[in-house]
Amino acid sequence: MSSHHIVRDDQEPALIIANGAACSQELLGQLLEWSPFVVVLDSAIERVLELEIKVDVLLGDFDSGFDANYYKEIQYPLEIIHTPNQDKTDLEKAFDFLIERNFPAVNVVWATGKRADHTITNITSIAKFRNQLKIVLFDDHSKIHLLPQKFQKWYTKNTVISLIPIGAVHGIHSVNLFYPLQNDSLTIGYRTGSSNHVTEDGLITIEHSKGDLLLMECWD
Repeated sequence: MSSHHIVRDDQEPALIIANGAACSQELLGQLLEWSPFVVVLDSAIERVLELEIKVDVLLGDFDSGFDANYYKEIQYPLEIIHTPNQDKTDLEKAFDFLIERNFPAVNVVWATGKRADHTITNITSIAKFRNQLKIVLFDDHSKIHLLPQKFQKWYTKNTVISLIPIGAVHGIHSVNLFYPLQNDSLTIGYRTGSSNHVTEDGLITIEHSKGDLLLMECWD
């Protein structure tokens, strides 16, 4: 893994590396090429350094015995952000940090897998940042993001699309999905739109009137 990433303009997304299951080096390399700014959560720093990735910010609550300044010497220049607030996860604190720095968007890796509680919390917590930060979570099998009330994108036939509500979502309409939704409601734990797929090459349209709806582009 390269020790450098390409610096582009301020409109490019930052990259957060959390501490879930690692993704492939190919995916991580692709994201690093488009990320001008890399934030690593403290619990993942050793794994990241093994990959020789240049880190811009090390962020976390720095539990007892964690010597953040040690990494500052290794990764100079490295910004150390201490976030002791126990009412938020480290990933949420990283989102807050990027919002304060006026980043418009962020890609996130290593946020899924390993502990199920962390995975569920990391995925669902992006809803609270809807109006402040565009967030996309990646792993080797999925791309996850929150939908605006009207979403359109071109896909190839048979692309797997899962629609997962956070809580309840109402007034859902779709175009060009194999299992159509027509003024439907989805509720987590009761009915979701998992494992739908694109009917034909072309635009899909997904609209909803109320609630937070996640789109997951999935592949095996």
